[in-house]
Amino acid sequence: MKRLFFALGVGLAAVSLSAQTPPWQPTPGHTQMPIWPGAVPDARPVTGPETLKKTGIDSLVGGRSWSYINNVSQPTMTVYSPTGQNTGVAVVVFPGGGYQILAIDLEGTEVCDWLTSKGITCVLLKYRVPGEGILPKSGAYPASSEALEDAQRTVGLVRFHAAELHLDPQKIGVLGFSAGGHLVAAMSTHFARRLYPPVDAADKESCRPDFAVALYPGHLSLSDNSFALNPDIRAHITPRTPPTFLLQNEDDHVDRVEDSLSYYAALKKVGVPVEMHLYAQGGHAFGLRRTKFPATEWPLLVEKWLRAIGMTAE
Repeated sequence: MKRLFFALGVGLAAVSLSAQTPPWQPTPGHTQMPIWPGAVPDARPVTGPETLKKTGIDSLVGGRSWSYINNVSQPTMTVYSPTGQNTGVAVVVFPGGGYQILAIDLEGTEVCDWLTSKGITCVLLKYRVPGEGILPKSGAYPASSEALEDAQRTVGLVRFHAAELHLDPQKIGVLGFSAGGHLVAAMSTHFARRLYPPVDAADKESCRPDFAVALYPGHLSLSDNSFALNPDIRAHITPRTPPTFLLQNEDDHVDRVEDSLSYYAALKKVGVPVEMHLYAQGGHAFGLRRTKFPATEWPLLVEKWLRAIGMTAE
């Protein structure tokens, strides 16, 4: 663990010099570390400084407001260790936000609290969202290539430091919401080649997730009411795409049910183990917060699924 902190701490010092008071910090006892040891690849200009904001009474989830970050140009990872018996499993979490913001508590830290209570190491990725809300387009992946680069780099780092983190390097998965769910699908299909030149030994590790959880994912179907899968994802689905868990609500008017259904069908076609839970009601962007809708009981379903695919013990 000391080597991990030392290797990444150099970059953290550089970030701190340019922003004396980082807008978001994890809870005490957790260290936010830059994932790139030097210059961030393919950096694009941002529209302003990174900021942390809180929603008002018009955007409550489970009766509470939530916080989000925008203008992220310096990606970081924060490791949350298990609070009980360590299962050796790790999950890299991608908060959602339409590639414009990151719902850092609703779909980030609150997820880590749940995972660590189950003996699972949580790695919260603050990936780049430059602020323009640029979304993936068909043809060439790279509308959101910065976020995908950050995700590839982070999974490789976690696997490289698996021994120090007391992890099984073959039990490293990804979990994401909304746009983060799209990033889960991107990671599940774009692991054969890094999108950036290798920077150190961590980039020699595989960035293929061992399992994937996508919750109300977006940007997967070509258009509303279309069951055609985005070719940037479809063209890279193979039997090596990891086992996948999908959840979506039919009344989700932000990321349509066609997003999950088109991805489910494509995975099923090539024999990838995939489990999908579809509900009539529940809307969008509820994270782990329980409401009256049954879809919000999804953490129990994921726990059972992880046992079923052999990631955790019965």
